[in-house]
Amino acid sequence: MPEQKRLIPEFYELAVEYIMDKGTWDLPLVEKDADIHHVLAILRGKSHVWVVDNMENKNVLGVITEHDVLSILAPKKLPPYVFGIPNIKSLHHGTANTASEVMSKKLVKCSPRTSIKEALNKMNDYGVRRLPVTDNGRIVGEITLHQIISKYYAATQYHPLKGD
Repeated sequence: MPEQKRLIPEFYELAVEYIMDKGTWDLPLVEKDADIHHVLAILRGKSHVWVVDNMENKNVLGVITEHDVLSILAPKKLPPYVFGIPNIKSLHHGTANTASEVMSKKLVKCSPRTSIKEALNKMNDYGVRRLPVTDNGRIVGEITLHQIISKYYAATQYHPLKGD
């Protein structure tokens, strides 16, 4: 038990870069003008997609989660007195066509140097399970609650905090 009391402060002070996946090659990324059906194809195997300005710069602009897709897939009931095109994001009404039209724009980000404690506090405060890790706006990875749990559990099993 004393070992675990010492472990938590050390764990909290670790930088995100020690836990996040190092490769960006497998991050779910789409450009802002990507067709929504391309986004849906990615979401068949992932729970989210990061939206970037373009694949060269990779400046992260937003995120699309399964919950965002639920809101565009669920049929909308419109009152009979609505005229013109409603201001509703919907596949049914043809108002959700590109990634930028569906994405959540209010991103909570962190940097590779952000502490695990700060990342966890952001996740808790904003009710999210993943954060894009950015360096000067460019996405360089992501940190997920699952990764943090896995690393903490491994540390309780006497594996070093830093390293794989």
